[in-house]
Amino acid sequence: MDNRKLIVFSAPSGSGKTTIVKHLLEHTNLPLEFSISATSRAPRGEEIENKDYYFLNTEVFKSKIENDEFLEYEEVYINNFYGTLKSEVERIWNKGKAVIFDIDVVGGLNIEKQFPEETLSIFVQPPNKKELEKRLRGRGTETEEKIQMRLAKSTKELTYASEFDAIITNDNLEIAKQEAFQLISKFLKK
Repeated sequence: MDNRKLIVFSAPSGSGKTTIVKHLLEHTNLPLEFSISATSRAPRGEEIENKDYYFLNTEVFKSKIENDEFLEYEEVYINNFYGTLKSEVERIWNKGKAVIFDIDVVGGLNIEKQFPEETLSIFVQPPNKKELEKRLRGRGTETEEKIQMRLAKSTKELTYASEFDAIITNDNLEIAKQEAFQLISKFLKK
């Protein structure tokens, strides 16, 4: 089994991709390790440095872009960058594990374009926009302005779903978790 593989989970904010990824990481029989993304935004809620994200200020982030240290990156909102450090992927591969990403839609597609044979890309979509809004509001971590920005962005993100290898509709979280587990198990056995 070759674990120099990449498993990309992308979705609009509030679709449940993070919950699904965390569930998969709890399965000790799957040789996975989470790719910690870098971001220029401040931590939210209970997020922890070097566990949830590598929190970099905007100047440091831009410096790493100039030094070609990112596998992919995107300016998601003005001066709000997210990206995957090349060193992070190598760190995980060197441990003999497959890399699992919880990543923005554009970033996920960029990874698949660079590594088409090594990547399984999965798009998690909400059952509908009303449920997506309910989930975003239920977090209680964001301003009304941020919620509206995320909802507007989700409309565009949903148009990319067909470009992914698989689509999971998260209208029942337990079923969505099972679907994800089956897709990944099959992919890792290739």
